[in-house]
Amino acid sequence: MNYLAVTKNLGVVSMATCVLYLPSIAWALWFREAEAASAFFKSILVVMIIAFLFIFVGRRAYKRLFNRETLAMVGVGWLLIAAYGGLPYVFAGELSFVDAYFESMSGFTTTGATVLYDIEAFPKSLLFWRSFTHWLGGLGIILLLIIVLPFLGAGGKMLYRSEVPGVDKQGLRPRIKDSALILFKIYLALTIIMTALLMIAGMDLFDALCHTFGTLATGGFSTRDASIAAFDSIVIELIIIVFMVIAGTSFGLLYCLSRREWRKVVNNSEWRLYMAIMALSSLLITVNLMGVQGALSGVETGTQSMSPSGFAASLRMAVFQTVSIMTTTGYCTADFDLWPFFSRGLLVLLMFVGGCSGSTGGGLKVARILILAKLVRHHLEHTFLPKHVRVLRVGQMVIDEELQRAVLTYFLIHVAILALSAVFLSGLGLPAQTAFTSVVATLNNIGPGLEMVGAVENYAFIPTPGKVWLSILMAMGRLELYAICVLFIPAFWQRD
Repeated sequence: MNYLAVTKNLGVVSMATCVLYLPSIAWALWFREAEAASAFFKSILVVMIIAFLFIFVGRRAYKRLFNRETLAMVGVGWLLIAAYGGLPYVFAGELSFVDAYFESMSGFTTTGATVLYDIEAFPKSLLFWRSFTHWLGGLGIILLLIIVLPFLGAGGKMLYRSEVPGVDKQGLRPRIKDSALILFKIYLALTIIMTALLMIAGMDLFDALCHTFGTLATGGFSTRDASIAAFDSIVIELIIIVFMVIAGTSFGLLYCLSRREWRKVVNNSEWRLYMAIMALSSLLITVNLMGVQGALSGVETGTQSMSPSGFAASLRMAVFQTVSIMTTTGYCTADFDLWPFFSRGLLVLLMFVGGCSGSTGGGLKVARILILAKLVRHHLEHTFLPKHVRVLRVGQMVIDEELQRAVLTYFLIHVAILALSAVFLSGLGLPAQTAFTSVVATLNNIGPGLEMVGAVENYAFIPTPGKVWLSILMAMGRLELYAICVLFIPAFWQRD
């Protein structure tokens, strides 16, 4: 491990992150929130001091990043940037450091879990920063920095592959900076379009921007305590549904759409399965909500009553929550914790599925689910057709033995971390359902879970060790496990 190279590059990243506070400072001045503005300036000062120290310590380092240094920079970089993101909350006197770190990590990892009780009473500039961290984390801070830090060279390519979530790590262009710029242009264009549509639908600029950030990053932070239900607008819900579906789609396919290559999208097996799962799940939940158990009535008023629901109302709630949960966005129009057992169980399963490979969504990714299903079928057929030779494919991609091992290993690590974490949180005194779904919701970057961490609840009650571990789980989920998991292996830190 070349510690000096990692330290120096973390210093450069730290210096670059100082500019990320500027839009929030502008909102603080606009809303005349002097204390919040002061908190952002103090944050810039602290981050600059840390950046200069890192750069000074690593001033004689060799610039090039290799594989271990790249993983260390991504893993440590995300943990460090989450600390930077929490500074404004601390300096404004709104949250303790642990709560601020949790909220910041939830923002940057696009999880959407929160410790806030009264969101609407929070300073608006801090709410903007909270949502802005979603937007930054959606495409990836490291990926954004590749655009402005071309000196990384080959290290930039490794950073790109460490940062972009999913199975397929190939770039859209041979030059990695070109790929990063394409992704950024698509992301920016979608941001502008969605913000404009939400303003036309009735939101002001502030709310439109914050909810656009939360949607495109599949994050879920809202400026309202009742989330999207507070607006009570079917037009706003439809706009958000469409863009959540887009956000859960691979950026590679979005690039094909921008070039009007429709067939590549329609023929993509992962995308077809992604849409099919959402459609079928929405239909099943709609039917279940129309049953004798009924559906939630009035989440925005805080009521806990259950009442029979007609087809239109059930469909509206079912489609929104299905898309929101599967794309790992986490916005709510209803307290689904009060829904029938079948609907709640199906939503928990969708938390594991997630979006498409190469999207801003979390979860296992549809591509891995597809590969695992094909592997199961292949091995079942092999039990009664041992001599039958069959090449496994997902679309045009051959699933070779290396990819099979990679997917199985990822799945096993995911399950092991989930099980051990649920037991750990149970040991802290959390009920089993709360412990399990809090881990599922953070590891898969969803946000809301069930019971005490449900749609209208928050994570403030969780003990400090639990919040710290859930924050690490969020980073694991966002970085596909490995960039964080390797930090716990002693051999990873050995000098060359």
